[in-house]
Amino acid sequence: MNLGIDFGTTRTVVACCDRGNYPIVGFVDGSGETRDFFPSVVAERGGELLFGLDALQAPADGCSVLRSFKRLLSAASASPELAVDVGRVSIGLSDLLVRFASALRTAILGCSNLPASVDRDAELAAVIATPANAMGAQRFLTLDAFRRAGFDVAAMLNEPSAAGFEYTHRYRNTLTRTREHIVVYDLGGGTFDASLVRMSGHHHDAVATAGLARLGGDDFDAALADLVLQEAGHLSLPARKLADLRERCREAKEALSPNTRRISIDLEALGVHGATEATIRVADFYEACAPLIQQTIDAMAPVMARLDAADGAVPGEIAGIYVVGGGSCLPAVGRALRERFGRRVHRSPYPFAATAIGLAIASDERAGFELEDRFSRCFGVFREAQCGREISFDPIFTRETRVPAPGSADPVARRRVYRAAHNVGHFRMIECAEIDERGAPQGEITPVADVLFPFEAALRESRDDLGSVPVLRTASGPLIEERYRLDANGIVELRIIDLDTGFERAYRVGESRA
Repeated sequence: MNLGIDFGTTRTVVACCDRGNYPIVGFVDGSGETRDFFPSVVAERGGELLFGLDALQAPADGCSVLRSFKRLLSAASASPELAVDVGRVSIGLSDLLVRFASALRTAILGCSNLPASVDRDAELAAVIATPANAMGAQRFLTLDAFRRAGFDVAAMLNEPSAAGFEYTHRYRNTLTRTREHIVVYDLGGGTFDASLVRMSGHHHDAVATAGLARLGGDDFDAALADLVLQEAGHLSLPARKLADLRERCREAKEALSPNTRRISIDLEALGVHGATEATIRVADFYEACAPLIQQTIDAMAPVMARLDAADGAVPGEIAGIYVVGGGSCLPAVGRALRERFGRRVHRSPYPFAATAIGLAIASDERAGFELEDRFSRCFGVFREAQCGREISFDPIFTRETRVPAPGSADPVARRRVYRAAHNVGHFRMIECAEIDERGAPQGEITPVADVLFPFEAALRESRDDLGSVPVLRTASGPLIEERYRLDANGIVELRIIDLDTGFERAYRVGESRA
């Protein structure tokens, strides 16, 4: 069975490949109802961790719930060993993700609406996704978790690139020789991505990508919760009740229609003493959301600017702006986009599932789709210079670097060869949003690995921490080669080799803090 899995901040959506159709997989909860998503939730009860539907339906008493844990992956501190506290249980981030993916796999095989003819013992092949602007650690941790959970991961795509497949599958007739481009506006629960995609037949080329790593539907929920607390007399709630309030606000937000005028939140049902109900004018909520929506539009600017340079295309010639992601369901989002960009704004009929459907399409070899994607951020290395007194920056991969096609075994490679001038090499690897004309990193700068390599042969036999060794200039160091490889999943690998002796060490960005 081939699957497309969109691991989302609030919901994980699965679509399957079924003879040219790509239905959404439903999950049967404890009450017998079928949901078209698997909640991205973990709970602790009696020292035991529960995931997905089990976590969502756990009794409130004596149970601690952690929602939106995917957001931990976009933090600069994200690493396999990062401790995550869920109630009384502390678990490493990597193990938490594996446990969640394993629970998802069990639910797919045991309590989903997959056809009875599907062999439950067969291997589950999957194409998974990450936000387009996800850093290397997030990509590695996501890929590693699903593989360790028993999925045969065929590829990992950027979320808006996957949504582009769903657009072509659904709206092929809107694409012509003079209108080959769409802009995917993907507002999920925790992230925002925008991609300019050129579609020529079954070939997709992600020309440009931009976005915000920590803005999504959760922030709109928090804005509504703040209005509720103000309306109720500036209440101050403990963390658990505040999380419950934001969940109620999310449900109310998702129930909004263009004709809704007021939002009512039952505070008494939440166990808030001294308060019964808060009523918020929808206009006030939309006003509070306006700065968040404007941030997404501002983040789109680099993508929209590329339209003038994309093979002669101009804004009037794009097939449209395709709006996907759970956060995009808010009526104010579509309204703001139409006011800014005109009538060519199309919202997916399945905004929550567009990415998962696109991933299922990508998993279907008979569909014949091809994707040419770009490295969605910049990667480079800060190096020691002048006996450690100075640091220089060496950009390795830029946003324009083409990523190997999914399934390709041929990575993009960069090579550096030099005679070592110090006893210890110190490589501070970072990822950033941009590199300016002087070659300096700009925007959000995220350290991804801090590597120490012993150039001096005597240090290779020592068990001393290289961080405590003074950096000294040497008269005649070994000939060193650095090999950087960018794989089809957007993950960078580095191999440092002493060409004189053959001594080498390898590092994979995101695997651990070197």
